[in-house]
Amino acid sequence: MKKKLLLSVLSLSALIGLSGCNKLDVVGDTSVKSFDAVLKTAEYQLAIDEANNSWSLTAPDQSVRFVWSSDYSKTQNYDAFLETDAKPFIDAGLDASKLPEGMLVGDKIIVGTEFGNDKLTYEGDVTALKSYEQIVKLYRDSVKYHAALDHYGVDLMNGNMFEWAKDMSKNDKDIVYVLNPQVFIEAGVDPQKVEGWVFAKVETMDDKGKKIEVDKFLKPFDLDGKQ
Repeated sequence: MKKKLLLSVLSLSALIGLSGCNKLDVVGDTSVKSFDAVLKTAEYQLAIDEANNSWSLTAPDQSVRFVWSSDYSKTQNYDAFLETDAKPFIDAGLDASKLPEGMLVGDKIIVGTEFGNDKLTYEGDVTALKSYEQIVKLYRDSVKYHAALDHYGVDLMNGNMFEWAKDMSKNDKDIVYVLNPQVFIEAGVDPQKVEGWVFAKVETMDDKGKKIEVDKFLKPFDLDGKQ
């Protein structure tokens, strides 16, 4: 009897613990809700990218897009990435031969991350939001909260990000495409001369939770005002 009672208590504790973990993931849960709001507002900029088995959210000026996979087992390169026009960087002094191999593809610059080889499964229709939810579910560490801008974002590795406002009604930067400028500077780019990108210091946290400032290329958009 005591053993049965003990097992029941342990089982109940485990269920409560699992429930608590889900409820405590405020960043993950709220990021889904806010990303849904962005997708609905930017519905005309959202598209299926069949070549990459992915979804694509293109900036209002058409110069850059965020792409995220609907099935990691079918992606050829990155599971999530930014793709942007190379011309502004070339005009600012870029020596393409000094970029990492594979970063320049045709007239596009691509930076991204691989999550894994998971064959993603869905209940009902496969949608852009559900594909984002897979990132939260399977690769939660890639979903970040940027307190300085009150943004959520997907970490694309090496200092590159795609971010969106937690609450678009309280933020004039509804979406922001973020690039790490260091690799471009090392390849000859004058960061002050890259047309269409803001070169700025951004407050963030280091691995120990200490506030620091880092250099970034930013391309922000107010989806109501289109920039």
